Amino acid sequence: MIGYDSAFIGGTLALTSFKNEFNWKQYSTAEANLITENIVSLYQAGAFFGALGAYALGHYLGRKKGLQVFSGIFILGAGLMLGANGSRGLGLIYGGRVLAGIGVGGASNLTPIYISELAPPAIRGRLVGLYEMGWQIGGVVGFWINYGVSVTMPADHAQWIIPFAIQLIPAGMMFIGLFFIKESPRWLITRGQRAKALKNLCWIRKLNTEDIYMLEEVAAIDAALEHQHATVGLGFWQPFQALWGDRKVSYRFFLGCSLFFWQNTSGINAINYYSPTVFKSIGVTGTNTSLLTTGIFGVIKAVVTLVWLFLLIDNLGRRNLLMIGALGGAICLFYVGAYIKIADPANHPSTSGKLSGGGISAMFFFYLWTVFYTPSWNGTPWVYNSEMFPQNVRTLGQAFAAASNWLFNFLVARFTEQMFTAMGYGVYFFFASLMICSVVFVFFLLPETKGVPLESMDRLFSKDLKPRNAHAIVMKELSEDEEMFRRNVEGSGIGLEKDNLAEKAAHLETV
Repeated sequence: MIGYDSAFIGGTLALTSFKNEFNWKQYSTAEANLITENIVSLYQAGAFFGALGAYALGHYLGRKKGLQVFSGIFILGAGLMLGANGSRGLGLIYGGRVLAGIGVGGASNLTPIYISELAPPAIRGRLVGLYEMGWQIGGVVGFWINYGVSVTMPADHAQWIIPFAIQLIPAGMMFIGLFFIKESPRWLITRGQRAKALKNLCWIRKLNTEDIYMLEEVAAIDAALEHQHATVGLGFWQPFQALWGDRKVSYRFFLGCSLFFWQNTSGINAINYYSPTVFKSIGVTGTNTSLLTTGIFGVIKAVVTLVWLFLLIDNLGRRNLLMIGALGGAICLFYVGAYIKIADPANHPSTSGKLSGGGISAMFFFYLWTVFYTPSWNGTPWVYNSEMFPQNVRTLGQAFAAASNWLFNFLVARFTEQMFTAMGYGVYFFFASLMICSVVFVFFLLPETKGVPLESMDRLFSKDLKPRNAHAIVMKELSEDEEMFRRNVEGSGIGLEKDNLAEKAAHLETV
């Protein structure tokens, strides 16, 4: 849902058929820009509130039922948009975009949490990354659908309504598929449904209750929950109290929201939502050509996401990816901005209708920016936020982080057209400079989370460890703890009953 909706809207609004249906010629450039920005940004506004609302649904209904509710809201919004036409005006599109945004916002909160709570630590980044992979596949479909309808269909109502209608396919598949998955064992334990939680966990891991891995994992979950019960508490409002009263939790909330600030100020959503405007600034002319160029951009993102998913996220780690991606991406954007400043393609278009040598080099650096950005800032902040919060504030933490993403996303979507009109090449310098600043932020403030169990995040983020050294220290401690646990458990006859595990598990949670 998220990837497709983020990708298709800009190209669909640029279609001649859409502009003709809603009599775009009656608007001045400023009015047309404002209407476009409103259509795009209402989606982010809805997503902001959906992300916050997901905390309540995730807490009371669980991850599975919460996702079903939000996919249902999305389907309602997508259906509303299909009722829009020239005589009814844009009202149904506005309303549908808000509802679709609420659905996407809630799903963007609960999906990474659900995956991280099911994933083994060694491949958690890769599994949460599948969420990002789905986003990119949806993006590729969204970009190429617009190109496909623009070159194969006449410029009529059906041409622009088809991209809107396709939104129903991923939402419907998600709604139906959720009936066949298991609820998060960690959430079930917090709700007192221990027997069902252990049954689900054994099914997910394909292990029996006596396996040493199961004993270790359940012991760590029990120890972490008992610590949270004794400190934060397990109720609905206690995480809010922890947010304001526990500086360790507040600090992680700050880091989570900041990651999405840096992600959105890299320029990615300006490109996702307004790709025709971006490519026009480089010198690409013609709607079809612009949509083709956008489609190539989507394919590159998807291919590089596969590399990130299978080779980078759980090997190179989160910190290194973010710093390398930001530095390389900044250099590329500086080049693109310098080319536009010097060549001024908007006022000196190519007489042949093709890109000049300089324009081709600018396009190369734009695509190179995509190669740097995609395996770093595109999906890694979602992985990081899904894993760094304690169990009882995880849904709230992810809610605030996801809401901050949609807030910054809204600001970019709402003002991008005006930024390009007012700043021109300066937009690229602006985003590049902020990417440089993000390198400093990551180096000094973010510890590496690769391979660290969720129940050990408190130790990783403790104030007595420097972020750049914390990972090595915690992994060494975990190795020592694991060796001691195995010596204590082997041959002892301990099972998954909570009372039997409590004493042996106490040392696994270091406060």
